[in-house]
Amino acid sequence: MLRTAGARLLDDRDRSKVRSALDADPVATCMVASRVETVGVEPWRLGGELWGVGGRLDGLCFSGANLVPLRGDRTEVRHFADRARRQRRSCSSLVGRRELVLPLWEELSEHWDSAREVRPDQPLMATAVAPTVTPDPAVRQTRPDELERYLPAAIAMFLEEVGVDPRLGDGGAGYRARVAELIGAGRAFVRFEQGEVVFKAEIGALSSRVGQIQGVWVHPEWRGRGLGQSGTAAVVAHLVRARRVASLYVNAFNTPARRAYERIGFEQVGSFATVLF
Repeated sequence: MLRTAGARLLDDRDRSKVRSALDADPVATCMVASRVETVGVEPWRLGGELWGVGGRLDGLCFSGANLVPLRGDRTEVRHFADRARRQRRSCSSLVGRRELVLPLWEELSEHWDSAREVRPDQPLMATAVAPTVTPDPAVRQTRPDELERYLPAAIAMFLEEVGVDPRLGDGGAGYRARVAELIGAGRAFVRFEQGEVVFKAEIGALSSRVGQIQGVWVHPEWRGRGLGQSGTAAVVAHLVRARRVASLYVNAFNTPARRAYERIGFEQVGSFATVLF
């Protein structure tokens, strides 16, 4: 098949084709689909660029705060790498299906700064049914007036999971705004005990079909009691009631978390990889 040479910048004229491509893999593309459904494809609204290869978008990649290959094979990955190499690296991570991310990083690794960490195997898990463990009834949506109490737990989670302080650079203004946005949208979930956060999680991306759960965190003094499992089940129940698939991805080496998610009812539907800068 003859394919268009190189990756081209897409715009709203390509919106229907982009939507079709994202709909073909709704769980893995949720992060980008959630934005495209809301604001379209134009870069100035999307907060990044969508690159396409071929008239039917045999290849699709998002380039913004994260570089996210969404669709393609080795040929399309090379086109994405060619375009990425022509720009200075501005993304904080490369993330997506491991069969796309790892070849893309192989193409870019000699041209970009060294990665701070490569997480090559992160099971992508999903469920469309009510959780098989009892959701924690004390877990609820966070109210906007609770931002100041919620934010320290969100920062602690970010430090543990990513290994970088989200307050660096701008004093935390950007991260605070993101957390406030999630709370305002009803996508941050919390359990308080004596005014302190003991469990938190967010729906980091929400498309018309899928909600991607992120930032699951339990206060260190409350760990080992099953709170992460029952708390996450509460978020799953919320998504399923809204007729959406619940998804998340987790490091393969995190066996306790994987087992907890399996008990909730999650099944592995693929594998992600993440390259952190």
